[in-house]
Amino acid sequence: MNSSAPASSDYDVIIIGGALAGAASALLLRRQDPTIRVLVIEKSNAFGRRVGEATVEVSAYFLGRILGLTSYLNEAHLVKQGMRFWFFNDNTATVEDCSEIGGRYLARVPAYQIDRSTVDQELLDRACAAGAELLRPASVQGIALQNGGAQTVAVRVGESTRKITARWVIDASGVAALLSRQEGWWQPNTQHPTTAVWSRWRGVKDWDGYELAKKFPMWSQACHGIRGTATNHLVGSGWWAWIIPLKGGDVSIGVVFDQRLVQWPEGGSLGQRLKDFLCQHPVGRELLADAQWIESDVHWRKNLPYSSTTYAGDGFALVGDAGAFIDPFYSPGMDWVAFTTVAAIELIAAQRRDEAVQPLVDSYNRSFTRSYSRWFEAVYKDKYEYMGDFDLMRLGFLLDLGLYYLGVASQPFKRGYEGFLEPIFTTKPSVPFYKLMSLYGRRFAAMARSRRHRGCWGKRNAGQRFLFGGYTFSRSSSRHLMKALAHWMLLELREGWRTWFISEPVSTAQPTVASAPPAIEPVKA
Repeated sequence: MNSSAPASSDYDVIIIGGALAGAASALLLRRQDPTIRVLVIEKSNAFGRRVGEATVEVSAYFLGRILGLTSYLNEAHLVKQGMRFWFFNDNTATVEDCSEIGGRYLARVPAYQIDRSTVDQELLDRACAAGAELLRPASVQGIALQNGGAQTVAVRVGESTRKITARWVIDASGVAALLSRQEGWWQPNTQHPTTAVWSRWRGVKDWDGYELAKKFPMWSQACHGIRGTATNHLVGSGWWAWIIPLKGGDVSIGVVFDQRLVQWPEGGSLGQRLKDFLCQHPVGRELLADAQWIESDVHWRKNLPYSSTTYAGDGFALVGDAGAFIDPFYSPGMDWVAFTTVAAIELIAAQRRDEAVQPLVDSYNRSFTRSYSRWFEAVYKDKYEYMGDFDLMRLGFLLDLGLYYLGVASQPFKRGYEGFLEPIFTTKPSVPFYKLMSLYGRRFAAMARSRRHRGCWGKRNAGQRFLFGGYTFSRSSSRHLMKALAHWMLLELREGWRTWFISEPVSTAQPTVASAPPAIEPVKA
C-alpha cells in the first residue's frame, strides 16, 4: 500500500517502521482512541522475508487475541507443533541414531510458523483500515527530540526532504535502531558474541512423509504428532540451527553460533558454506540432500545481541528490535515486541489523559533495562557451553519451558491484555525464578566445561529419545518441573560436585570449524 505525502504535517504519533512492531502500535493506538492521528513511515516498497518466523505462546496470544489475527494465521500460515532438538556425535550415522527431545503428541497451546513478509503486510493493512496514515516508501533522515514538546522527524520522499512533527515518536525501525544509534544509547552485549547465517530453502525432505517413514520405520513411529511443522533444532557444540517450514513449501533454515566456540568455514559461497556446515549433522545430511538455498535470500549477521540505555522519554518510545535483541533461541523477539508495544501504547494513553509522564517514563526505563538484563542472565548467558549435550540440554529445556509456561506464558491467558503490562522478570514475585534460572544455567555451563575436560561431553547424543506430553497451564504440569529439578539435584551429586568450588571462565575448547567468512555489508537504516 503506497500513499502520497499527508496533507497535514502535525500528528499525535509518528511511527518509524511499518512492520510487525510498528503496525501493531498503529493498530492498537487507533483501536484505543479512534481520534488519535497516527502516521506510519515505512522505507520499503514491499516487505521482504525476515527472520522471526516462529512464534511462541506469548507472541501467538498477542498476534491472535490482542491484534485479532487468529483466523488469518490459521488460514494463511502453519500451526506450530512445539520445539524439537536433534543431537549427534561420532556414533550417529543416520537420523535414526540421533538423540531427540520433543513432544510425543500435538501441541496443546497455539503458536505459529509465519512468513513475516505477509504477516507484516496484513497487519499494516489493518492499521491503515483502522485510520492510520501511511507514508511509503520514505526514509527517515533524522529525529529531533524535545522533552514534553513536539518531536520532529526529517523524512525523505523521492527527491525531497520534509519535516513532520508529532507529540510522540515510536521507533519501530528494527535492527536499524535509528533513534538509539542516533542518540548514542545503543550498546552491544559483548558477553554473548553470537553470529547467525540463514536462508530460505526449497526441496527439503518431508519429516513426516513416505520416504523417511519407509527408510526409518521405527524412528517414524516413535512420534505420534507431527515433526515437520515444529521448530526443529539441530544442535552441536556451541551452535544450533533452526528448521522452520513456511506456508507454500519454502523452509527457513539458519545457524547461530557462539564465536568463542565455533569458527565459520572459509571458501565458497555463503549458501554453500551454510549447507556444508549443516550437513555435518546426520539430520542435516538427510533433509538437505536434494535441497537448495534460494540464492537471493542468504544472509549473515555478526554480534547479534544489543540493548539500549534508554527505552522511552516524554515524547518517544522504542519498540521491538529498535530497543533491544538478545538471541533467536526460544524465539523471544516477538515476546519483546508484545511487551514493548503495549508499554508504549499505555505511556502515550497516560499522557493523553494528562497524567504525569516523567514518573511513568522512569518506570518504563527501569522495567525494560531490568527485563533485558535478567532475561539474558536467566536464559542465555553461557548457554552455548552446554548447547548440544543431550543430558544437559534435556534438563535445561524442561526447566526453561516449565518456568516459561507457569510464570510467563500463563499470564496473558489468565489476564488478557493486562498480562502484557509487566515485562518479564520485573516484578518481585519473579525474582526467585530469575535467580533459580540463572543458577542452573551457570551450573549446566560449568558441568559442560568439566565434561569437555574429561572427554565425556555429548556421550548420550546417540540412541536417546525423550518424547513427553508437554506442559499446560494446569497445576498438574508442575510435576514435570519438579521431576526436572530432582534430576538436576541428582546430576549435581553424580558429577556436579567436581565444579562446586571452581570458578571457570568461558570454555577455551578449540573451535569446531575453521575461520569466519568475510564481513557482509551491514543492514542499512
